[in-house]
Amino acid sequence: MRLHTSIAAILMTVALAGCETSEQGQRAGTGALIGGAGGALVGQAIGRDTKSTLIGAGAGALLGAAVGSSTTPQRRGQEMCRYQDRSGRIYTAPCDDRYYNGDY
Repeated sequence: MRLHTSIAAILMTVALAGCETSEQGQRAGTGALIGGAGGALVGQAIGRDTKSTLIGAGAGALLGAAVGSSTTPQRRGQEMCRYQDRSGRIYTAPCDDRYYNGDY
C-alpha cells in the first residue's frame, strides 16, 4: 500500500510541476523534483529507514526549489523604469536601451 501511495504522490508532483507557466516556476518545480529525489537517496543511505528517506526527500525538495527559483536568469527588458513626460506625468514602463547602456 505504501508503494502505491508513494508512486501516486510522485506522479502527481510531476504532473503539477508541468503546469507552471513562468520560467521561474518551472525551474523551481524541476529543482524540487531533482532535490527531492536526491534527498530521498541520501536520507535512505544515511538512516536506512522510511522516516529518514522522507525527511531527506522533503529537505531536498525545499532546497532544490529554492535553488531552482533563485538561479532563473534575468532577461533584458524585465526591469521597469520610471519616466516623466513633458507635462510632468510620471509613469512606469519597461526600461529602454538608455538603462542598459548607463545613459539614464
